[in-house]
Amino acid sequence: MRALAIEMPVAAPVRNVPLARTKPVLRSVRSPVIPREDHARELCALLGLESDMAGVLGRLGATPMRLRKGAVLLRAGDPFTALYIVRSGFLKTVLLSQGGKNQVSGYHMHGDVLGITGISTELHDCDVVALEDSEVYALPFERIEELSLDNRRFQQHILALFSREIARRHNIMLMLGTMRAEQRLAAFLLELSQRYLVLGYSPNEYVLRMTREEIGSYLGLTLETISRLCTRFQQQGMIQAQGRTVKLLDRVALKRMISPGGLQ
Repeated sequence: MRALAIEMPVAAPVRNVPLARTKPVLRSVRSPVIPREDHARELCALLGLESDMAGVLGRLGATPMRLRKGAVLLRAGDPFTALYIVRSGFLKTVLLSQGGKNQVSGYHMHGDVLGITGISTELHDCDVVALEDSEVYALPFERIEELSLDNRRFQQHILALFSREIARRHNIMLMLGTMRAEQRLAAFLLELSQRYLVLGYSPNEYVLRMTREEIGSYLGLTLETISRLCTRFQQQGMIQAQGRTVKLLDRVALKRMISPGGLQ
C-alpha cells in the first residue's frame, strides 16, 4: 500500500477521449545551465518550503519540462507516476462530463500542483493542456513517498498540499452548486485577480489565457451567457474588457455581488 495513498474527491468516472495533440510535448533533459541545486531551491519556493529543505528536494532529481501552447501534458487514463508543479505558464485540466462533452475543471499557474487525484486510483482522471508555452517540474511519486518516510517535515508539508487541493475542489463545487451565473463570473474574475496579486502582478488588469467558451465550460455556463454577462459588467462600470485583457474597475461591486444576498 502506498504510504501517502489517500482518497481524493473525484468527478464521475471519465472515459479516455483524447484531445487533439496540436503540438508535441517537449520533455527537457537536465538543464546544462541551471545546476540541480538551483532546481531544488526553486522547488522549495514553488512548494512553499524553507530553503533549508533544498537538500531534501534535490533527491527528487526534478528538472523542468517544456510544453508548447496546445501541448497535452497528461491524458485521462494515463498511469499515475508523478505529480507536476507549474513553474511558468498557464494550463487547464479537462474532464469528460457525463453528457459526453469535454468540461474544463480547473486553471493552473505558477506554483499549482497537478495530478493529485491520480494517487488513489493510480490513473490520471483528466487531460492537462497548456494554454500557452509553459514549464512544469515532474516529481516522481515513488521518490515523494521515500522522502516522506525519511523526513517527517516534508511529509507534513505534502499532506498539507493535498488538504488544500481538497478544500479548493470543495470551494469550486460550492460555487457551481449555489451561485447564480453573475456571481460565478464575478467570483472567477476576483479569484484570478487574487492569484495574480500573490505572484506579484497587477490584480486590477490581467490577460485571460483562456477563451470565453473555456470560462463558460469551467463555470457551467454557455458562451452566450458569458458574453452577455461581460457586456453587462462593462455597462455597470465594474470591468473593462478589450480582447482578452480585463480591467477590474469596481472591485467593491464585484465583491458585493458574490456576498450573501448580493443579487437580491
